[in-house]
Amino acid sequence: MRSGTKPATADTWWLPRGVVALRGRIFEKVNGDRTVTLPDAAHGPDVFERVYAHPAANGRSAGAGLSDLFWYWLSPGPEVHQEHLEPGERYEDVAAATRRMLAGSSAELAAAAGRAVARVLDTVPDTRISLVRLRDLVMPAWAEFCYEMVFREPCPPRARELITAHADDVINALKCTGLRHPGRRARLTAYLRERVAAGDVPHELPASLSPQEQVHYLQGTMFNTAVVQLSEATAHVLLALARHPEVQQRVWAHPDDDRYLTHVLDETMRLYPLFGIAHRITTDAIPLDEHTTLPAGSVVCFSYPGYHATGYDRPDAFDPDRWDTLSAKDAHFIPFGVAANRPCPAWRLSPLVLRAAVREVLRRFRLDSTASHTRSNPHRAPCLLIPRGLSPQPRRTEALRRFVRVRDGVEDVTRSVRQLVLGTVMVLHARRQRLAERYFEESPAGRCPVAHQGGNRG
Repeated sequence: MRSGTKPATADTWWLPRGVVALRGRIFEKVNGDRTVTLPDAAHGPDVFERVYAHPAANGRSAGAGLSDLFWYWLSPGPEVHQEHLEPGERYEDVAAATRRMLAGSSAELAAAAGRAVARVLDTVPDTRISLVRLRDLVMPAWAEFCYEMVFREPCPPRARELITAHADDVINALKCTGLRHPGRRARLTAYLRERVAAGDVPHELPASLSPQEQVHYLQGTMFNTAVVQLSEATAHVLLALARHPEVQQRVWAHPDDDRYLTHVLDETMRLYPLFGIAHRITTDAIPLDEHTTLPAGSVVCFSYPGYHATGYDRPDAFDPDRWDTLSAKDAHFIPFGVAANRPCPAWRLSPLVLRAAVREVLRRFRLDSTASHTRSNPHRAPCLLIPRGLSPQPRRTEALRRFVRVRDGVEDVTRSVRQLVLGTVMVLHARRQRLAERYFEESPAGRCPVAHQGGNRG
């Protein structure tokens, strides 16, 4: 189902696709020649599933050229970021600590998320239409929510500001819409160092990490990835609802219908997965087909959008009703990764809190947007918030809708060039720093024993 809203670039604006393609080739070049992306023309979703779940597809950072870039983006402390730790005791220790922090009853988690979002929405005027960037709107709420999970106490304004600034800086760098600001990150590091040293974290932190590494673990996993991914997911769902008013109306009119809202979340995450590519380094040979074998040390890039586009009727259409006859576990659908290869630890928590957040927003506002909707969401989801009960003048509303569409088209063009320039600068800077490569050269504790037995590089 589509509302009929066209992308901002459909008729009037020309997005320089050649510039975007050139930027993509720069990043592909970083990985070197021993790289395969699945699924591809020769290997479909069945090969994607088999290779992703293969026990030898378990290397994470050692030996991949792209690791230097991700470590650069995720600094400080990428060597203890849960997603970038090599398999082994340290990873298991860190993953267990994360699961402990994310634990809680469904009702308590949903209520906490609803309260955090409500506090942010209390600052939005309820007497006029507001033009917001959805990601920017909800990120402080998820900063508070994650703080409360870690510290089990209300989040003070200073902590919320530090966490939000840090998370925003990381995601802008990852999307190449802005350069890194190490000072913002360092201020959060200093704050967390004080709190950890004072014994203010009521959870058992990973014993395999030093005190400084525990600080970096909290910063990277709980106050970077968790805040960013929840903010991105919320922005995607709300923007999808803004662009599909018939779906939005149905969700709002039936606030207790968990089933339909879950279908909306599933369809949003299918069409706009938070991960574009998940890369793994093979630690032993993996057969692709009867003629091709990936040697140890190969970089395998698993394309979530490519996989999510297979096996569906009208895969490019936003249609929550398709899930009436589909089972998420049987469809080509892995919003939280695969169980056999480091799934997202928030696979249970995320749907609970996202439903609470969406309901709180729709209880107060009607959403409207003419901005384009893409998986990477670099514009941070521009949207009109129209207070419930307000009857705005149609001419003013339409003028605002036109403004959003025109501005989005202009930003598409200017942003693509900025991303090319900033992305190239950061690639070159990351290659000079060689953060991951130097770490695995200098720190035997960081190496994966299986990887080195299998002949992996690094």
